[in-house]
Amino acid sequence: MLSRIDTQKFNTLIEVNALINSNHTDIHKLLTLILESATRLCEGDASSLLLINKETNALFFELALGTKGAEVKHFTVKLGQGIAGWVAQHNQSLLLNDVDHDDRHLHEIAEQVGYPAKTMMAVPLRIKDVCIGVIEIINKLGYQYFSKDDLEWVEIFANQSALAIVNAKSMEKARDEISFLHSQLDIEQSYHTLIAKSPIVLEKLEIIDRIAQTDSSVLILGESGVGKELFAEQLHMRSKRRDKPFIRVNCAALPENLLESELFGHVKGAFTNAVSNRKGRFESADGGTIFLDEIGDTSLLLQAKLLRVIQQKTFEKVGSNTKISVDVRILAATNKDIEAMVENGSFRSDLYYRLNVLPMYVPPLRQRIEDIPELATFFLKKSMLETKKRFDGFSSEAMDALLSYSWPGNVRELENCVQRACVLSKNRQIEVEDLAIIKTAVASQGTGTRSLKTAVNVFKAHFIKKALEENNWNQVITARALDIQRTYLSRLIKELAIVKE
Repeated sequence: MLSRIDTQKFNTLIEVNALINSNHTDIHKLLTLILESATRLCEGDASSLLLINKETNALFFELALGTKGAEVKHFTVKLGQGIAGWVAQHNQSLLLNDVDHDDRHLHEIAEQVGYPAKTMMAVPLRIKDVCIGVIEIINKLGYQYFSKDDLEWVEIFANQSALAIVNAKSMEKARDEISFLHSQLDIEQSYHTLIAKSPIVLEKLEIIDRIAQTDSSVLILGESGVGKELFAEQLHMRSKRRDKPFIRVNCAALPENLLESELFGHVKGAFTNAVSNRKGRFESADGGTIFLDEIGDTSLLLQAKLLRVIQQKTFEKVGSNTKISVDVRILAATNKDIEAMVENGSFRSDLYYRLNVLPMYVPPLRQRIEDIPELATFFLKKSMLETKKRFDGFSSEAMDALLSYSWPGNVRELENCVQRACVLSKNRQIEVEDLAIIKTAVASQGTGTRSLKTAVNVFKAHFIKKALEENNWNQVITARALDIQRTYLSRLIKELAIVKE
């Protein structure tokens, strides 16, 4: 037991315990507070909290306080290696007042960071008597020695840290379950999350707010994988039809004869295997919205029937002469050059003009790089939920690689890349080597048009242009808002070729 109860230490312990029991949501901040309190009350000069990575059987620095904390965090320690490794392996505390002469001490770390350890306490973090990490307090101030009282206080704080980790894991599990239920609800509602941070996409959403209030047809254009379906969903959800059905059809997924039945339905006996009457997608969408994805893949015959639905609001089921009237708003999308198809006769011009009342172009991901960090983080959280793995986001090098890549497959390729990295990675963070799909491509680009410098310049141009627009293109006011010199702003405008549309 502690030889005496220090009032200050006891009050600090009560404060930390109260924070733990308050279900603190920021576990990193809470552990920092616990470690700072332990270091201060034991009069240590520096400290660290290491956790065990079960997959690599090594300890990594979750926290490192002191003048060399940032340098220390780059190191990992194998189980059984060094003082922390020994404590973790033996699940036993150590009090060392002559670290230099202890055979377990890793002199390499001290030498590389330029911080010699003279005295040290190392205490295991235990959950149900199983060591999950280690707390180290290094170098007592004033060249003093750590005492047994100091060690007992650190052990108390180690128990507090372990309790905080248990609570955090419980909270994470609860949040994951809630998130999973929400995702299931999203699936039931058939809507997806649209990530919008770039000015170019935010502008599109402002346009959607206006055109959603009409019943006019909208033709959504853009490369494969840019998320045209998500923009169609936004058009429906922001319209007066939001409480009615939103029916989607991939026109490229079915052959013509089946697609016609899928769209308009059929009557019993209309063709082989038509054993009963079937309602089509247009009938199901009555009062709501139908989204015809990849409409550029439809035949001229089917295009004629679609034109009739748009013009007359009526159609006939396959095998029937009875007209069915519907009130449906039509949204269509394609990644093809639809105007070229009209010119060469593979797409009806009258249908094109009917659909193209309110055209919308969805920009590729390489033109909206501000969305990449948000999208990557969203997909990582989604993949973590599916794989039951934990990551502390992306390393700065990995994020640079994500920003530098041109993403020919757009958002869909980004999602697949992050999902693969989440499945295969054994690191605390997603690293460049985990992004194998783009690693080779980024390296092969060299100093090409999609370098990190180019990506940063694109971001700068969007950011500055948005600021100029918000300030009515007044450079003096904009420079003040951006906290830069007006002359520097003027130079950036010229260098980045920013023009007022």
